[in-house]
Amino acid sequence: MSQLSTDLLGLCAPDFVGAGPWLNSPPLRLAELRGKVVLLDFWTYSCVNCLRQMPCLRRWHSLYGDLGLVVVGVHTPEFEFERSLPNVSRFVRERGIPYPVVLDNGRRLWKAYANRYWPHEYLLDARGRIRYDHAGEGAYAQAEMAIRELLAEASPGLQLPPLEHPEELVQPGPCAPATPDLYCGRQRGRLGNPGGYRSDEPWGYQAPDELEPGLLYLSGPWEARAEHVRHARPGGHPPDFAAVGYQAFEVDAVLGLEGGGEGRVLLTRDGRPLPPEIASRDVAAEGQISYLTVREPRLYNLVRDHVYGSHLLRLHPMGNRVELYTISFGACVGDVD
Repeated sequence: MSQLSTDLLGLCAPDFVGAGPWLNSPPLRLAELRGKVVLLDFWTYSCVNCLRQMPCLRRWHSLYGDLGLVVVGVHTPEFEFERSLPNVSRFVRERGIPYPVVLDNGRRLWKAYANRYWPHEYLLDARGRIRYDHAGEGAYAQAEMAIRELLAEASPGLQLPPLEHPEELVQPGPCAPATPDLYCGRQRGRLGNPGGYRSDEPWGYQAPDELEPGLLYLSGPWEARAEHVRHARPGGHPPDFAAVGYQAFEVDAVLGLEGGGEGRVLLTRDGRPLPPEIASRDVAAEGQISYLTVREPRLYNLVRDHVYGSHLLRLHPMGNRVELYTISFGACVGDVD
């Protein structure tokens, strides 16, 4: 069986004790799952890489769930808002995730499995031993072959469905090099403004005339928090912006809103509203403007292009509570679930 190297391969997997609550299932224990093949998926709901592989996870649950496979999503939050049970529950419901999900807010399972990545899959055999692991997106055909081998090992003579090619389900178009994902908060962010991040109090940032690709630039009053930057001008002011130059097909951003409610963010690309043909499902058009409405903290799909190129994207918050956590860039056409 093809597999990646890890110190845990061949060892008995750590149990779920200490994690929870659970969604879509009563609390599970690995001892109760002996005889089953278990696929653990470490994920978090604002992670674009996790979303890209969800079609395969749902497909494997559907194809092999009645043949001995148990998929368990281990939701380990990256940001504070992802610790919220209502937020995770809403995402699981809206995305139609059918398999069990356990909340790992204390990172008990994350640490027990020596994990460092979202997403990361661990495949356990019928005796509860870790037999395969893979960090990050991709290797879907390899993972499915490992699932099938362990199912056949657990139940010799088991009739498995015909093998397909999962990559075609999640990589529907061409791919090209993309700008690296960009964190926006003071803790891990890459700010291009002269002087860098100032403080978590409102500060009037001034963006230079020339903006270097791959860096975040702020204009107007913003608060630089550890996980995010927060716009700080009451009522909004169109010249205020967060901007990034990028190369990619698609653009996503994790946005939130302090205190709840709604907040509108105007979008421009290369100084103009987003054309209807590239505006995503989260973007609306009204007259000569394009915008998105932030209602809850999550990943928002901003640009869904079919032509690869270099552009300058600006987000203009119309209010003083919009929070920006990350901006990520898709290397393939249509690669967001």
